[in-house]
Amino acid sequence: MARYRHYDPQQTKMIAVSYARQLLPGTFEHALSYLIDNEIDLGRFAERFKNDETGAPAYDPAVLLKVVLFAGSLGTTSSRTMAGACEENGQFIALACDQQLQGSGPSHAL
Repeated sequence: MARYRHYDPQQTKMIAVSYARQLLPGTFEHALSYLIDNEIDLGRFAERFKNDETGAPAYDPAVLLKVVLFAGSLGTTSSRTMAGACEENGQFIALACDQQLQGSGPSHAL
């Protein structure tokens, strides 16, 4: 009888991940991330935040813009679905740098 190495698809493993390396050059999500980080001035968003002395830190507008535009490119407009995707979908996790966006209700990841 043949012997095989044991494997368990339910096993979890902690691994180091470089979020930038998850966005492959030549893909839409890579171009989107590059454009938002390097070509688009998001300074106008900072003017609206008044939490420098009090309040919780806000999500970086670049992260939110990346998630919303990428989700829109996939036909998704539900914020709950976007929040779920930021927990379960590798591309969304990389775009959001693993920030868990707050959604409400069950997540239906892309």
